[in-house]
Amino acid sequence: MIKKLFTTAMILSLGSSTLFAQLPVEVTGIVKKKRVTPVKLFKVVEGKAVEIANTTPDEKGGKFGFLFYPEYEGLYVIGTGNPMSPNDNYKFYFKRGDKLSVSILDSSYVLNGKLNSKENVVMTQWHDFVNPLEQKAINFMKVNSTFVDFFPQLEEISAKTKGFLAGKTTGNARFDKNMPQYMSWDMAGYASNFLNTPRSAHPSVEEYSSFYATLKAQDFAKNTAGVYSQPWGSRTLSGVISVNRRQQNIKFTGGLDDLNNDLNYLPNDTLKGDVVLDVAARYKNFEDYKTLMNTHGKYVITASQKKRNIDIASPLALLKAGDDAMAFSYPDKEGKAVTMASLKGKVVLVDVWATWCGPCKAEIPHLKKLEEEMKGTDVEIISLSTDDPKDKAKWLKMIKDENLGGTQLFAGGPGNDFSKYYKVNTIPRFLVFDKAGKIVSVDSPRPSNPELKKLLEKTLSAK
Repeated sequence: MIKKLFTTAMILSLGSSTLFAQLPVEVTGIVKKKRVTPVKLFKVVEGKAVEIANTTPDEKGGKFGFLFYPEYEGLYVIGTGNPMSPNDNYKFYFKRGDKLSVSILDSSYVLNGKLNSKENVVMTQWHDFVNPLEQKAINFMKVNSTFVDFFPQLEEISAKTKGFLAGKTTGNARFDKNMPQYMSWDMAGYASNFLNTPRSAHPSVEEYSSFYATLKAQDFAKNTAGVYSQPWGSRTLSGVISVNRRQQNIKFTGGLDDLNNDLNYLPNDTLKGDVVLDVAARYKNFEDYKTLMNTHGKYVITASQKKRNIDIASPLALLKAGDDAMAFSYPDKEGKAVTMASLKGKVVLVDVWATWCGPCKAEIPHLKKLEEEMKGTDVEIISLSTDDPKDKAKWLKMIKDENLGGTQLFAGGPGNDFSKYYKVNTIPRFLVFDKAGKIVSVDSPRPSNPELKKLLEKTLSAK
């Protein structure tokens, strides 16, 4: 029975001995909807819901289950919707060893039995408390509502939220501390989503109920962690910004002016970077992307943002001659950062290699010879190591032992940004850029081929 029920069992990095030492979360449930669809489990990653498992309920009874080791203690989502929206998705709080038994209904859910954690009992009590708002604000395709009936209910429920947690302490200090924040985010989500979704009648700003005067984007953007802990944190923050702009009569004009207006509501560069990347993800051509990054690329600062940036840019970049080079920055053997911008005025040859790569090492004598022949010219030879970070000492030793010349940079692993951007799947790979930082070739001849020297000389002489 257990084997059949848990069709999506043992997920989330089971190779980790740390996780094996933990107790898993066990979810059992029944889908009681008119149309039975797959049930999904989502984790929260930087303010967004990310699917980590799904299962098809049993045909006869609609039963489903998940058994997983939680990556963190906090909010997760279970439902039949998609990750972009809270429609048909429900938030739960999980820590290791928790059990959840739930029935998913057409527009809501109920807990089953008495084995559910105290945290999820409170989460469900809160869900039931605000469910009238959720139905009108989130399930707007099923529930016809206008501001005439929504605003009074919003004010009534908002007034009662202050006393909601009385007598509901769970004994989990972390949860008890965070629950007021969860409530605040939900209320903001309902209020903003109501105004930002299609209705048969829309209020003027003057008709907004008093709750909206308390809704400030700056309050929700005080710290990144608060936004990132919510499955629809980014969506809700964006919705509140949209409401605030209407309250302040800031027109929606499109383009970078609109983006600048949104960024003014955000107090830190990390959240600004997320918004910039959300805009970039909607672009269909590289020129628009380039214009955006020239002005706002400075906000793309975290490792995950940089990865997402590459994922967005790579399909847009045609990587043809004349296109701008990627604006990389990598440390040299002394740890000093070398950027593409710092190389302007030089013809740049980039050698993508690794210490373990036999064909790469075979090119070293030819590369040294080419370096000697190009001495005194404006050619800069960059050797970009894709060795794993754990092998950095090996890289430094080889530079010394082999007396490697040029500028030696460490990219930090085969999955580095440069390799992703230029789609470097095999090494060695040689790329040539002109003095203006434009692409000449992203797959040039190797140093052992005389054509590379000819290409460099031609690029040097170009005006």
